[in-house]
Amino acid sequence: MPSTTMPMLETYPKSINLDRTKLAATIDALNDCAQACTACADACLSEDMVAELTKCVRTNLDCADICAATARVLSRHTGYDANISRAMLEACVTACASCGDECAAHAEKHEHCRLCADACRACERACRDLLATIN
Repeated sequence: MPSTTMPMLETYPKSINLDRTKLAATIDALNDCAQACTACADACLSEDMVAELTKCVRTNLDCADICAATARVLSRHTGYDANISRAMLEACVTACASCGDECAAHAEKHEHCRLCADACRACERACRDLLATIN
């Protein structure tokens, strides 16, 4: 199922201070990362060695919350404040880097961690790319 992000951005009746294509790609990456992190945390909780994955679960949940909030902020354009968008994207870069590192440490044993690390890296890149365009 294709994303509705770009079609929704295209319906916004006023100008947007960001490249709509990059913005849509970032929002999609944020939503994908939030979903992957939520699912990875849940899968970690079902592993026999769950006690060894406590930090991974916590990092996943933090990253999921930060990504979801950032996607929501970036989806709103009326009264746009570049400072808020920039701060949210910077927080997301930090969270995705941390979560990506944590999941990568478990990737050889747990496929869900490998997939989550990949989603975090993709999201981190998308956030950095969009950040580079914000004045």
